[in-house]
Amino acid sequence: MTQKPNPLSSIKVSGPIPAHLARSVIEETLRAAILDGRIPCGAALRQQDLADLFGVSRMPVREALRQLEAQSLLNVIAHKGAVVAPLVQGDAVETYALRILLESEALRLSIPLLTSEDFQQAARYIDELETQHDYTEIGRLNRLFHMSLYSKAPNRRLLKLVDDGLNEEERFLRFNLEAMGLGKLSQEDHRAMLRAVEDRDVERSVKMLEQHLNRAVEVITRYLDSPEAKKRQATK
Repeated sequence: MTQKPNPLSSIKVSGPIPAHLARSVIEETLRAAILDGRIPCGAALRQQDLADLFGVSRMPVREALRQLEAQSLLNVIAHKGAVVAPLVQGDAVETYALRILLESEALRLSIPLLTSEDFQQAARYIDELETQHDYTEIGRLNRLFHMSLYSKAPNRRLLKLVDDGLNEEERFLRFNLEAMGLGKLSQEDHRAMLRAVEDRDVERSVKMLEQHLNRAVEVITRYLDSPEAKKRQATK
């Protein structure tokens, strides 16, 4: 019988981890491995296996897994424990409808508090996106651009929910962006949105965001219904 590959075999730990850093090191290491696909969707992460890998007790492992669950990267399933969450699938319409509500509110709250430095940083992310060909990096920069516009919203819990949604989208884009052909359209949308934000035109900015996310969900839904996407999913 062929043994399934151990999803943790791709993680290399160099040297002992200081106790006060254990939780954050484990969280960041696992987060990076989930985002770049080294630990695939559906992989079960056992606390004892992780404790052995990192050379720590189960307590910081448990805390790290809770943080990753809060970021929507893990689901806790009965009899399996912590399992890597799936990418955006058939619920894309519902997922993006919720994102529109949350991100629109975050943008409304953030715009009056944004500075010229924030605008410059957002523009730099767009410039990088236009020249970037690495799909992993495109997913990361897309998330950072959006958060640069929302980051001044004073409601921290709202920002946490927004960040969770962007993390989910980042994972999906990393593995599917090339097949979807979204690149150039996204940058045109981003530039138009940034212009509206710089003008402090809240209503126009929110409208541009809604149009941007609605276009994204149309493309994603069409892609998920395509024979190519179904074939890719069947091979995972």
